[in-house]
Amino acid sequence: MEALDKIDRLILRSLQADGRATYDQISEQVSLSPSAVLRRVKRLEDTGVIDRYVALVKPEAVGLGLTAYLNVRLEKHTES
Repeated sequence: MEALDKIDRLILRSLQADGRATYDQISEQVSLSPSAVLRRVKRLEDTGVIDRYVALVKPEAVGLGLTAYLNVRLEKHTES
């Protein structure tokens, strides 16, 4: 993969802000034609720069209020 240029970085920033943005919307932001944006996005996908598209879910909206990760380490262990 060749280095990302300024336009590629702008396209990625736009997609990270709104993964459902249309090529028309992105093209207005980066001053390219929609077809040029499509070609660049396709290249970014094909080369693995764009790995996948996902939906970010608010935990509270699906009944998950708190997630806690605990790490417990025992210094000594006895049988009693």
